Amino acid sequence: MTPRPSLLAALSTEAWNLVFDDARRARLQALAAPADAIHTPALGAAARDDLLRVEVLVTGWGAPVLDAELLDRLPRLRAVFHAAGSVRGLVSDAFWERDILLTSAAEANAAPVAEYTLAMILLSGKRALLPLRTADAQHDLRVGPRVGGRIGNLDRTVGIVGFSRIGRRVVDLLRPFPGLQVLVADPYADPEEVAAAGARLVPLHALLPAVDLLSLHAPALPATRGMIGRAQLAALRDGATVLNTARGALLDHDALLAECASGRLDAILDVTDPEPLPPDHPLLHLPNVAVTPHLAGSLGSEAHRLADAALDELEAWKTGRPPRHPVHRADLAHSA
Repeated sequence: MTPRPSLLAALSTEAWNLVFDDARRARLQALAAPADAIHTPALGAAARDDLLRVEVLVTGWGAPVLDAELLDRLPRLRAVFHAAGSVRGLVSDAFWERDILLTSAAEANAAPVAEYTLAMILLSGKRALLPLRTADAQHDLRVGPRVGGRIGNLDRTVGIVGFSRIGRRVVDLLRPFPGLQVLVADPYADPEEVAAAGARLVPLHALLPAVDLLSLHAPALPATRGMIGRAQLAALRDGATVLNTARGALLDHDALLAECASGRLDAILDVTDPEPLPPDHPLLHLPNVAVTPHLAGSLGSEAHRLADAALDELEAWKTGRPPRHPVHRADLAHSA
């Protein structure tokens, strides 16, 4: 067993207070060298002598970029356990040049996002958006010609764009609803894995006209920016709903505004571009568009999952067991 390492938790004070409650702080302290102070919100400002002995970092929201300058001050660093999702804002080219283990709690963070997505899929099937936003619109839902026969969650098709860790979870959560058919579009997904999860893999151009709800779960990469634009939105059937819990940059907001303002499409946006939208943005004032303030991810007690994931990885590393969720440089080419 590895001796208790010298350790620092490098994340903002706000994130520290959210993610690590008293019990999880005690667990972290028990895994660290006895003299360690544990948390520092400003790693770059820490005393040089304190950084010289650090072997392990537990990072999270608000952590500094691990660039060459900072890494030079951490010569003994051997492992980084990230108590949050994406590591894109954490690592640098210099980081990958060193032999440092990196893990992420992205899998733990995927759980509440998938749960939010499931809830919104079911609510949108019942056309709950309009009565929630505009009470006097209730009767239009029952007889309105735009809705046609597609109110309800029977004989409805959901399209998942991105068979990511969240996309996979959403597909799995939809299993108990046999009235919902699920299609997946992802150029990197294995058709057999998608089929085993209970969905069918199709190209994006084939998915779009076939779905009643389009749910986005692709990573934000240069290649995916604006991937759902005018042509893709125009391909959706009348009355479809666009649901985005991934990144706002995946979706052309001007094109979406035109479709939603016409009444042809509905939208549920937990992420936007920019984020937040300015108060006078017209998307915020359409009755068939719901915008939530990036609340699908880990909030409140859900954030404790992130601490548990990082602590489990730290404990495994200490005892010589392999990590469950390591992150490698090549992973960032196709993931968030």
